[in-house]
Amino acid sequence: MSTCLATIERNLTLGNIDSYIEWANSIPMLSAAEELVLAEKLKNEADINAAKKLILHHLRFVIHVAKGYKGYGLPISDLIQEGNIGLMKAIKKFNPKEGVRLISYAIHWIKAEIHEYVLQNIKAATKVATTKSQRKLFFNLRKLKGSLNSKKSLTKEQVKTIATQLNVPEKEVTTMEMRLEPSDTSLETPKDEYTDSSHTREQYLEDNSCNQAMFIEQNDHAKKRQLKLQNALKEIDPREKKIIEQRWLFEKKTTLQELSNMLGVSTERVRQLEKKALESLEKIMQSKLKNT
Repeated sequence: MSTCLATIERNLTLGNIDSYIEWANSIPMLSAAEELVLAEKLKNEADINAAKKLILHHLRFVIHVAKGYKGYGLPISDLIQEGNIGLMKAIKKFNPKEGVRLISYAIHWIKAEIHEYVLQNIKAATKVATTKSQRKLFFNLRKLKGSLNSKKSLTKEQVKTIATQLNVPEKEVTTMEMRLEPSDTSLETPKDEYTDSSHTREQYLEDNSCNQAMFIEQNDHAKKRQLKLQNALKEIDPREKKIIEQRWLFEKKTTLQELSNMLGVSTERVRQLEKKALESLEKIMQSKLKNT
């Protein structure tokens, strides 16, 4: 696996960060069945090729997590490299018999490596993050401020909200905010690195959450629902199916008038058929979901 990591790091070092992220995101996610086969090959047969595939297909998750730690004056490429190390450690120790997805297990290893890297490399960290509550604030305050749409100093109410969420004293929230102000020279960010101000690099993955287990579960759920929708469409009237496809599933939405001309019926009749089709689909989908 060390050879695979060396190749990934070489691509990350020699290539443009945008290109690396685009390349990593072009590698498709594994299904649960595919992941299980590879994990078992690695566990039972020490199959290095299986390990390489598991690494490559999970690079996008490392990038997503690393993005949650931008803004501390460290290159995003370094954060990704540290996350990759955590991913490899997780893959080496992962036991497929536990019955969980790999990312649910690996997320903790990825974060741990990035946490350690940030604390070791930011000079201010030794000053402002010495206690457990301070570390919690150090890693979460910026993100929580963003969730509150607060670009200026926190209000008393916002301080109270954050203190409650993180279970830390309100005074420590205020103190940490002052220490993490952009004017703090100990946290100056190199202009040639990717920081919070560089929004163009942040368009590859939405930074809504670092809960990768939830992300992959939602992705699997969406695929299952899509498959059930396709099967449900086969069970309704062909004319109603055509209306649903034209009105909801095609990139360019067909108007009622266009469908009226196409089917040779009034727009009101098209509207009635559309409503009936949607109701039928909903019943079929609910039935299928209950039987899942």
